[in-house]
Amino acid sequence: MKTLKQRLQKKIEPCYVVQGEDVLLYDKALELIKNACNVQLLDFNLTIFDDDSFAEQAALDSLQTLPIGSEKKIVLFKNLTKFSENFKKNLREYLKNPVPSTCLVIFDFFNKFDFLIAEKVNAKRMDDRSLQGLISAELKKHGKTITDSACQRLIESCCGYYSLIFNEISKLAACDEFEITEKEVENLVCKETEFTVFELTDALSRRDADKAVELLSLMEKDGKTFTLVLNHFRRLFFASISDLSDRELAEMLGVKEFAITKARQIAKNFTKMQLKNIYEMLDDVDFYIKNGQMQIENALFYLIFGILYC
Repeated sequence: MKTLKQRLQKKIEPCYVVQGEDVLLYDKALELIKNACNVQLLDFNLTIFDDDSFAEQAALDSLQTLPIGSEKKIVLFKNLTKFSENFKKNLREYLKNPVPSTCLVIFDFFNKFDFLIAEKVNAKRMDDRSLQGLISAELKKHGKTITDSACQRLIESCCGYYSLIFNEISKLAACDEFEITEKEVENLVCKETEFTVFELTDALSRRDADKAVELLSLMEKDGKTFTLVLNHFRRLFFASISDLSDRELAEMLGVKEFAITKARQIAKNFTKMQLKNIYEMLDDVDFYIKNGQMQIENALFYLIFGILYC
C-alpha cells in the first residue's frame, strides 16, 4: 500500500487492478485511490458493479459518463467472475483511449482480469520477515518492543494478514507492558478463524478431546469454518505423502510456507492410513452437506469425534 500511495502522488492511472488474498487491503487500496482522485459526491461519482449488479453495456457506459460536481469519478468492478469475450475486447479498447475523468478500479480476487494491461496493485500476504519489521516499527511508535516469539505468534494468529495485524497492534500498544510477550498476544489478540482451525487440528492430532471441543465451541458453525477444516486435513494428507519441499508444496497448494511446515509437524501424529481415512470421511461429509443430508453444525461435530477416534 505504501508503494501505491507513492505512485498515486506521481500520477493517477486510468485503471488499477487489485489482486491478492488479503481482502482487507482491497478497501485500503480503494481509499487511497479515492483520496488521490479527490472524488466528491460519492453517491454520484462512485459506481460499483459486482456479479449481482453487473451488466456489460451498463458497465462500459459508466466508464464514458462524466462526473457530477467532481473532477474525477471512480467505477469499481468488484470481483466479477462472469463476462463475455466481447466485454474483454471492449474493455481493452476503452483503455487504449480512456476518459480522463474516470478512474477504473478492479477488485480481482479471482484473477479474471489478467488479460488487461493496467496498473497492478499487490494485495497479497507479505512474508514473515517483512511483517516482523512492520510490526516492530509500528510498536516502536508507541514506545513498545515485542519479543521474536510474540511477533511470530501475532503473525500466525492473524494468518499473515497485515490488515488484521494492524488492527490488533492498537490493542497491544495500549497494554501496560513495555515489552510485548506471547502472554499479551494470547490474551489480547483476536485469532483469525483459520488459525483457530490450526489449533483445532493440532488438538485432534494429540487426541485432546477437551481442547478440541472447547475450540469448536468458540468457532462459527458455518460453511467457511467447515471449508477451512476440510482444507486443513486435505493439506495434512498431501503434506504426509508429498516429497516436495515446504516452499514447493506451498506454491502448489496456494498457501504460505509456514502453513505447510505446521501441517507436516501435525501430520506426524497421524499414520498415512489414518489421514487417508480422514480425507475420505471429509469428502463423504462434504457430499452429505451439499445434498442436504447433514447440517453443517452436526457435520463439524461428527468430523471432530470421527477424527478423535479414527
